[in-house]
Amino acid sequence: MNKIFCGIDWAEGHHDIAFVDQDGIQVAKLRISDDSAGFHALIELLTQHGDSTEDPIPVAIETPRGLLVAGLRATGRQIYAINPLAAARYRDRGSVSRAKSDAADARVLANILRTDRHAHRPLPDDSEAGQAVAVLARAHQDAIWDRQQMINRLRSHLREYYPAALAAFHGAGKPGLDSPRAREVSP
Repeated sequence: MNKIFCGIDWAEGHHDIAFVDQDGIQVAKLRISDDSAGFHALIELLTQHGDSTEDPIPVAIETPRGLLVAGLRATGRQIYAINPLAAARYRDRGSVSRAKSDAADARVLANILRTDRHAHRPLPDDSEAGQAVAVLARAHQDAIWDRQQMINRLRSHLREYYPAALAAFHGAGKPGLDSPRAREVSP
């Protein structure tokens, strides 16, 4: 039986799927929605192409997190999170045009597994505690990014409408808008 490789180009609202065989011929493609129906369509397509518990089809995707990845990991298959910069290099290798398409990116990801699977590591299995730590770490990172975005917006508004307040919290040796001192000031 032909060995099949799956590539998924992840996006927020949909995902493009491509299956290639051991000779690099695309044998299937599909666009799925980012919901339960889309996940079930993916599982059905995997099954149609020989996926089984004993021999699951490996999957390459550009992200190591999210509901789609969690769902695929729960099926026991190997998931390869390919760095987007590496995927871009492979895309350049296969085409001289700089045109980007989600379907083509999914095919590139599948071909990465076909040709260079040995050079990439599958996502490790996580314990429940490990998964909990990953969720908390991601939430912490998101909170830090959100705080910085709010500080940047506040700085922009102060610069436009009340520059004296901005000057009060900046300068040589003075803390910035995210300091405890700035948070204590009330109107």
